[in-house]
Amino acid sequence: MKNISALTFLLFTLLCIACKDDKLAPVAKNAVKPTITTEALPHDTDDPSIWIHPTDSSKSIIIGTDKDTDGALYAFDLNGKILKKSIPLKRPNNVDIAYGLLIDGKKVDIAVTTERESNKIRIFSLPNLEPIDNGGIPVFEGETLRDPMGVALYTRPSDKKIFAVVGRKSGPSGSYLWQYELSASGKTATAKVVRKFGAYSGKKEIEAIAIDNELGTILYCDEQFGIRKYKADPALKDNKELALFGKTGFKADNEGIAIYKKTDSTGYILVSNQQANTFMVYPREGVNGNPNEYPLLAEIPTSTIECDGADATSANLGGKFKNGLLVAMSNGMTFHYYTWDLMQQRIDKDRK
Repeated sequence: MKNISALTFLLFTLLCIACKDDKLAPVAKNAVKPTITTEALPHDTDDPSIWIHPTDSSKSIIIGTDKDTDGALYAFDLNGKILKKSIPLKRPNNVDIAYGLLIDGKKVDIAVTTERESNKIRIFSLPNLEPIDNGGIPVFEGETLRDPMGVALYTRPSDKKIFAVVGRKSGPSGSYLWQYELSASGKTATAKVVRKFGAYSGKKEIEAIAIDNELGTILYCDEQFGIRKYKADPALKDNKELALFGKTGFKADNEGIAIYKKTDSTGYILVSNQQANTFMVYPREGVNGNPNEYPLLAEIPTSTIECDGADATSANLGGKFKNGLLVAMSNGMTFHYYTWDLMQQRIDKDRK
């Protein structure tokens, strides 16, 4: 690790010692090592998302959350250097990115994060990371249980409308998740709730959410229970659960979800086996002609510790990342970048 203060190093060491607890696992000797480790943040990293530069992919950036009362979003370059910090945010939790929200007649790329202590989502323009939400948009209004945590963005292919699916610390089964249509009033981003859905086991919480735009599906982790799948388009008015998988093999929490897209319909779903410091890999397209059947393809040990959030891309980012990358949060206030080639090697080895 580089550019880590003495205090941060001490905290990281203590976390490693904590891994001796029977609920945690040490980093495996054969774990994939990060290609890049980012500069450390002040408080507690939680979730990353990848923004692809429209004309020069080598200038793409990683947006990550620093989860604290005095937290923020941070932008990193592909070498892990901090480029910019957002305005202060009250415990930003998860973040996701979408392209081309129409604001004041212009298409704007956006990052949306949950701000837990204000019960809002916050919307920022990219790549300059400036707020465009007039102080934030309240979510779960009228509910006793609010406390937003997870967020994922869906861009509907037919009309390019953008929707945010927001999860919370706790909520009722059947309407745990709320979906908001994003739009704008003048130069300010706005949102209105258009859907309430999502089964919940009651075991722990729902935080990790990922959306597959091309396949039109939502995946989310019902922690310590499994991974649930729903349709993403609210216009379909279909809240039937499509699949429930990943119910076995996890040490405790099934956490961050990343989707690696090999084509418009094929690739991998990667889910953090948080306390085991591994990633469970499933086929994005399903198997045996069934798009809702998800056998485990591989379990990959990585150097991340207690990974909460992850993202992946297959875009050619140049340099070390010609076949894309996986970015994962790790305890120690950092994010790890893994060149996809290393992950693919482990998948291919496990599948033989």
